[in-house]
Amino acid sequence: MTMALDAYTEATDEALLVLYGNGDPSAAQILTRRLAPRVLGYASRLLGGDRAEAEDVTQEAMLRLWKQAPKWRTGEAKISTWLYTVATNLCTDRLRKRRSVDIDAIEEPADDTPSAVDGMIQADRATALQDALNTLPERQRMAVALRHLEGASNPEIADILEISVEAVESLTARGKRALATALAGRRKELGYGED
Repeated sequence: MTMALDAYTEATDEALLVLYGNGDPSAAQILTRRLAPRVLGYASRLLGGDRAEAEDVTQEAMLRLWKQAPKWRTGEAKISTWLYTVATNLCTDRLRKRRSVDIDAIEEPADDTPSAVDGMIQADRATALQDALNTLPERQRMAVALRHLEGASNPEIADILEISVEAVESLTARGKRALATALAGRRKELGYGED
C-alpha cells in the first residue's frame, strides 16, 4: 500500500481525482493531504480565524469534491481553483449567517498562545494581520488572502471570485494599501524594529 501511495505523489491533482472517481481511495488520500491544509488556512482567514468553522468548511468542500469526482470533466477547470471557489461560497454563506447573530452572545475564543517569547510574538503578528484583514471589505479580504497568503495567481482568483483579472488587481492593490496603513504604526510593537 505504501508503494502505491509513493507512486501517486508525483501525479497531478486532476489525475488523482480521476483515479478516485474510478474507485481508487488511495488517490483521495494523497489529494486530501495536498489540498485540505491550503483550504483550511484560506477558510480560517476568511472566517476571522475561527478554526472550528474553517474545519467544517474544509470538510464540506472536500466532500463536494469527492461527489464531483466521477463526473469531473478533465481540462475544464483547475481542481484547486474549483475547490477555492467552493470554499469561498461556503465561507460567504457562513459570514452572512453570522450577521444575524448578536455579537455579544458569542463567547470569547480560548487563548491558545504558547508560553515561549517567539510563539507570543508570532501569535501577536498573526492576530494583528487577522485583525487588519477583518477590517477589509469582504471581496478585498478574499482577494488578498488568495493572492498573498494562499499564493493563487490573479487569473485563478478571477475564476474563484468570478470577476475580471483587472478587478482582482484593483482589489488586491487596495487591500494591501489598507493593510499597510492599518499595520504601519505597529512595527515596533510587533517586534520588527526600525529597519
